[in-house]
Amino acid sequence: VTYGDVFLQSEQEYSRYNFEIADTAMLLKHFEDAEKECEAILKSGAPAEPGSLHRCVLPAYDQCIKASHVFNLLDARGVISVAERQAYIGRVRALAKACAETWIASREPAHG
Repeated sequence: VTYGDVFLQSEQEYSRYNFEIADTAMLLKHFEDAEKECEAILKSGAPAEPGSLHRCVLPAYDQCIKASHVFNLLDARGVISVAERQAYIGRVRALAKACAETWIASREPAHG
């Protein structure tokens, strides 16, 4: 059994879907949704007490990765302009930074 035997059809079908069929307006909405959800999770999962763990860093990071993936689909489809591209990259970077800072902060020992 070769790699192609297992994955060729999947690669062909998903490539066609992602590059020819997927509704780009829907993808733009998915990006917005993932961005908002990441931010909301980070806010709502904040620790109740200083020094305790954030309760939802990983779900927030999943939404960050989802936003990044959708951005890549939009970029590959040529849906976003060069100027918009930089703005989208900045938005994904801000999400990733917020997730990383939250994760690090939640692991710092409590002071006091």
